[in-house]
Amino acid sequence: MPGPYDGAVLVKWIRCTVTDRRGFERGQRKWAGLPGEPGFRGQGGGWSRGRQGVAHVFTFWESRSFYDSFMARAHDRLAAAQNGTYTDLRATLFDHRFDVKTGFEPRFTDADVVRVAHTRVREGRVDHFALMQEKVWNPAMAGSPGMVRGLFGEAPGREFLVLSMWHAAGEHGKYRQERVERLSLRAQIQADVEALTGDVVDLEPSWTV
Repeated sequence: MPGPYDGAVLVKWIRCTVTDRRGFERGQRKWAGLPGEPGFRGQGGGWSRGRQGVAHVFTFWESRSFYDSFMARAHDRLAAAQNGTYTDLRATLFDHRFDVKTGFEPRFTDADVVRVAHTRVREGRVDHFALMQEKVWNPAMAGSPGMVRGLFGEAPGREFLVLSMWHAAGEHGKYRQERVERLSLRAQIQADVEALTGDVVDLEPSWTV
């Protein structure tokens, strides 16, 4: 099993369109071998609620060097079981910058839903965007009923990921309706953000490693 979480983390976010659901899910079980890999910290995922057949998988590594070593050695063997079961695969690596709420751990067993927000930030606005995430969005999310934990990650090219885990979808929906419009104005989101996409993912317990 992975050792205690030590704060240093690389997040890999994979999304794809599944064409053979049965084969994909069977292949997903092959990733159960990951805990033997040095530096592996956890993996989970599930199906998009709004996009038919779209799967999301989130994998956590202690550092880039452990991840690179895994990709060079064992990745292709494990991934082979899912070949031909999906199209349009996109994978992005993010460095963990800070927690949403406190004490982030890459655990999926105590959440039902993951909310993912993917942002490309305008040039010259990165520092303001990160500050607003920390001072405006984080406290609002952390204080919402049903919110378990989350993280804010950064990738090259002014790309950011906000990953949040929730106990039940209803609680997340309530948070969005009540707060988002007001918070967006306060955070000056229009001035910071070039592009924003998001999804709500219903976690599949059998995909958790």
